[in-house]
Formats: sequence, C-alpha cells, structure tokens
Amino acid sequence: MTKKAVIVFSGGQDSTTCLIHALPQYDEIHCITFDYGQRHRAEIEVAQSLSKELGVRVHKVLDASLLNELAISSLTRDNIPVPTTNSSGEKLPSTFVPGRNILFLTLASIYAYQVKAQTIITGVCETDFSGYPDCRDQFVKALNTAIESGMDYKLHIETPLMWLNKAETWALADHHNQLDLIRDQTLTCYNGIIGNGCKNCDACKLRAKGLSEYLENKVGTMKSLNEKINLR
Repeated sequence: MTKKAVIVFSGGQDSTTCLIHALPQYDEIHCITFDYGQRHRAEIEVAQSLSKELGVRVHKVLDASLLNELAISSLTRDNIPVPTTNSSGEKLPSTFVPGRNILFLTLASIYAYQVKAQTIITGVCETDFSGYPDCRDQFVKALNTAIESGMDYKLHIETPLMWLNKAETWALADHHNQLDLIRDQTLTCYNGIIGNGCKNCDACKLRAKGLSEYLENKVGTMKSLNEKINLR
C-alpha cells in the first residue's frame, strides 16, 4: 500500500521542517495551504515556492476565508497591532486565531479521506508556543479521535515537533541538511518578512533565540533531539 501523508503547510519554519522530515518517510505527500485572509499573505507564495523546490508534486491552496469573517485576531485584522512581547498566560495573545487549527486539521482530514492518506502532519508544538490552546497535545489527540469517529476512517494526526524546543527544531532541519533553506526561505514572522523577519514580534524572537541556542551547542542539542525522536 502506498504510504501517503497530508501536511498542513504554511511555509513557516515549523511546517517546512515537518515537510523535509517527512519526505524520506512517505511515498506520496500532499501539501495543503489555507488562504484565510491572513495578514501576512506572502506565506501562500512562500509555501508554493518551497513545496515546488522540495519536489512536492501536489500542493493545494484551499479557500478558508470564512475563518477571517469569524476570527478576530491581529493576524486577521490590519487594525490590530502585532504585539512585540509575549502575552501568553491567562490571557491569550492577540495573534491567536480562534478555531484555526480546528478548521485546518478538519479540512485536511477530509482531503486525506478523499486521497486515501493515512496521516496528517502538522507543526504544532506544546514546548515552545505562544499560549495557543490549539497547539496542545491534548487538543490534537481529542480532535483526532473525533475525526476518526465522525468519518469512520483510520487517520493519525502526527505532530513531529510537539515536544521539541526551537533549538531542537533547528537541529532537525540541520540533520536533513536544510538549515540554510529554513533560515533564509521560510516565513515565520507575524509581519510577513521572510527569513530573519522583523526581529520584533514573538515569532521572530522565539525563532532567533532557538537558532542562537542551537548554534552555541550543536552537539548537545542534536543529542537531545535524537533522544526525543528516532533520526534516520
């Protein structure tokens, strides 16, 4: 049986790292990028460019603009400023897009059902995250159970980065000899700037901190990464 996976792909550091990690493991990979009227719309073009460069044969850009109408966030509204300090904790940061991962993973699962893929891959992470409840392992497992029940279809939502910190995510990219591609061509910045980004938003600060930690201790970080996932 052909081993197929569907990747929720934004062209950011995390989803691109998931893609390069998945490529040698699957016979067929489908990338899905969602157009939900996001503030940094350049991510759609970046995702298309990266998937092509990495040899992905099927890349779908799906209209999810309904989310923009319903979800009020600094990533969906130009009049809400992107914060420059982490506001996680009891109050969710303004960059949280309510329902985004619920919708994206559900739509990706419907697509997987149609193409007979057994796995959905997403780059959500509980170790280094901005307080988003839909990045937690508990949420992913609960949604996975609901989707399997609702479609009567065996499907696994895989989260390769769930327990990795950002330094280990950089190490994973380096393990696959794609550190430069992740550093220079991905778009993580909340203000839509490719590569090192604006250097002021939470996403850029977390990304830069992780890279610095990895470069300062490559051997130790790679060892801790290998203890968490089986590198091939």
